[in-house]
Amino acid sequence: MSIEFSSLDLRSYSNEVASHQHDYHQLVLPVAGRLSLSIEHAEGDVTASKAAIIAAGASHGFFASDRNMFLVADVPSSLAPRLESFPAFIDLDEALTRYVGFLSAQVQAQQNTPDLQKQMLGLLIQLLQEKAGVQVQVDQRVAAVKAYIAHNLDQGITLPQLAGVAHLSVRQLNHVFTQSEGCSPQHYLIEQRMQRARDLLESTELSVQRISESVGYSNLAAFSDRFRQCMGRSPRHFRRLSKEIR
Repeated sequence: MSIEFSSLDLRSYSNEVASHQHDYHQLVLPVAGRLSLSIEHAEGDVTASKAAIIAAGASHGFFASDRNMFLVADVPSSLAPRLESFPAFIDLDEALTRYVGFLSAQVQAQQNTPDLQKQMLGLLIQLLQEKAGVQVQVDQRVAAVKAYIAHNLDQGITLPQLAGVAHLSVRQLNHVFTQSEGCSPQHYLIEQRMQRARDLLESTELSVQRISESVGYSNLAAFSDRFRQCMGRSPRHFRRLSKEIR
């Protein structure tokens, strides 16, 4: 079975022993109860203090007793190649435990848009990476593209321009960037524009039109539509929220 997009949901398991494998990564995080797992040659339990990471293609068996609930993330291997170097089981510290609780609450409330879910999963993987001590080599070509984007969000940025920054063809850039960051350069650019816009909405008195222009959109309607798609709310919602907080 294969998947094209990441998913994050809550699942319960039966006390029947089952085993299989799939061509995507899977994160299993504790909410309630215990899940016993064997992953290739490693065995362990997902409990209140431990999570499991099942790499794509890894054979694994599992069973659970009593009532249980787990937060499960299915992640295409092409979007998170780093997970292959993670250990099968990771102890959760207090910060990770709190974040897992936050994620499960978001899933239960059904308040996460696809873009927000992707951002939440990205942070989760980063936190697990730091906890596991996994070192990831930085691709300087990708770093150069990210730096260029950060300094030129108010400009029209094209894919050929980004490919030129990385000294790659457009096709090569798409491949290298996606392998490193888990998304295409275009998607990353949009995420950065929208996050910058949200920060400005929440921390400045700039008009929505000015903020739109500062992140590369001359058309306010197009900016508002894209912002709503990414953030799940209109720009004016975050502007009102920032005023309420003040």
